[in-house]
Amino acid sequence: MPLLFSYGTLQQEEVQLSTFGRLLCGEQDDLVGFEQSMLLIEDPDVVATSGKTHHPIVKFNGRATSRVQGTVFEITDAELARADEYEVEAYKRVLAKLASDRSAWVYVDARFALAGS
Repeated sequence: MPLLFSYGTLQQEEVQLSTFGRLLCGEQDDLVGFEQSMLLIEDPDVVATSGKTHHPIVKFNGRATSRVQGTVFEITDAELARADEYEVEAYKRVLAKLASDRSAWVYVDARFALAGS
C-alpha cells in the first residue's frame, strides 16, 4: 500500500471524510529538503471541503536542514487516486524521502516539481 505524506489539509478530519470516506491513521514525520509557503485556492469545491482559501504548498530546496512537519498515512491505490482528484493543478504528486528514511508520495508546487523529483 502506498504511503502519502501530508503537511496540509489532508490531515483535516473533514477533508479525509470527504475525500476518502474514512478517517486516516498516520504517524508524524518530516519532509526533508523542502520549504513551505501558502497558496491561494480558487476552486470553490476544495475551499468548501477544507474551509480554507489558502493551503500550504512546498517546493524542493535540497537543504538537509529544511524540514516540513506533517503526517504520513498508509492508504490504498484507490484513495491515492481520490487524493489526486482533490488537489488542484498547482500541486503535483512526487515520491520523496522522509526523515524516517521512508519514501512517500507528497504533493508539491507543480512549478518546481522537476527540481525535487
